Amino acid sequence: MPVLEIITIGTELLLGEINDTNSTYIARTLRDHGIDIYRITTVGDNPVRIAATIQEALGRADIIITTGGLGPTIDDPTRQAVAQATFRDLVFVDELWDQILERFKFYGRLPTENNRRQAFIPEGAIPIPNPVGTAPCFIIEQDASYVISLPGVPQEMKYLLHQDVIPFLKHKFNLQSHIIKATVLHAASLGESAIDELITDLEERRNPTVGLLAHPGQVDIRVTAKASSEDEANQMIQPILEDLHNRLGDHIYGHDEVTLEDVIIQLLDKQGSTLGIVHYGLDSSFGAAFLDAQPQLVTLMPLLTPTPDIGTLVAETSTFRQENNNTLGFGLALLTDKHPLLHLVFQDRTQTRSKTRQYGGPMGNGIRWAKNISLDFLRRNLMQFIGNTRQENHE
Repeated sequence: MPVLEIITIGTELLLGEINDTNSTYIARTLRDHGIDIYRITTVGDNPVRIAATIQEALGRADIIITTGGLGPTIDDPTRQAVAQATFRDLVFVDELWDQILERFKFYGRLPTENNRRQAFIPEGAIPIPNPVGTAPCFIIEQDASYVISLPGVPQEMKYLLHQDVIPFLKHKFNLQSHIIKATVLHAASLGESAIDELITDLEERRNPTVGLLAHPGQVDIRVTAKASSEDEANQMIQPILEDLHNRLGDHIYGHDEVTLEDVIIQLLDKQGSTLGIVHYGLDSSFGAAFLDAQPQLVTLMPLLTPTPDIGTLVAETSTFRQENNNTLGFGLALLTDKHPLLHLVFQDRTQTRSKTRQYGGPMGNGIRWAKNISLDFLRRNLMQFIGNTRQENHE
């Protein structure tokens, strides 16, 4: 399979002024076409450093995709850097300049003189017209590898990636015969090391591969298969997924894009019970997904003052549930004065379950940890409540 490296260009990326979404999109898209991604690099707007990075990548990769730095200004150095890295001159392409003029005419504007820079590309490059922007792009073959330079504007990049780049790569590397597919399972209330102990033998497999990615209060388990078709990849992945479910049980709450909120919303909708939530110490967005999806089933109240102990939280949860005539009550409070503590309460009309957890990780991850732990506590108690209700109905 061909090897890809991605180089994102822009000082604003290095300074953290904008997030790099281009490399993630390119990696995910080309992964699904059977291309191995070995490295992603971010470089500022410095032609010497960009050229050096491209030259290093040419020694390792079959495909190098750059994004950004194709604008008309002095600090858009990608054309110059690619030419330098591949030992070529920049040449003016009349056809590209005509296309740029047409784009400006379409916008009802006149180009400035510096826009002419965008019609220069390295000698011998294959031009890629840009019908959705003013920055033409190009492909260079260099020592059996290919350097492909795309715009930094995400919508332009995505359009050209699908319209021009993927067809080009399919032709050059016969990508139709390969696919890389990944499925991610999400697990909660079980740490990375504990999961690793349970699935070590699966992590040693070569194809499909199994890998772990830890988040505060949650662990992702990625299963990736290389195959000749999506059906074949699915057939390879499915037995591994079943094995993981058998080993990890209800610690797994969903896969791919499914969130804890999604699972809880489905449980509430299935049962038809109403839920009152009181919370303290989390950000203001907590609970928004519930209100957006099931406003008729969920009432929410942020607490303005911290709860000194679990008993107080039980009382506040009970009061709020009764005042709103909710079937269920859920309370959580993250206290961070000394050693961060998370108080949790789940309540129905006959019983109350409570738990206190202590957080020992980096303070910057404390709120995310508390959110995931809290939502998983709610998920598990909802499942138990639904199970008990069904049993009572059958008796």
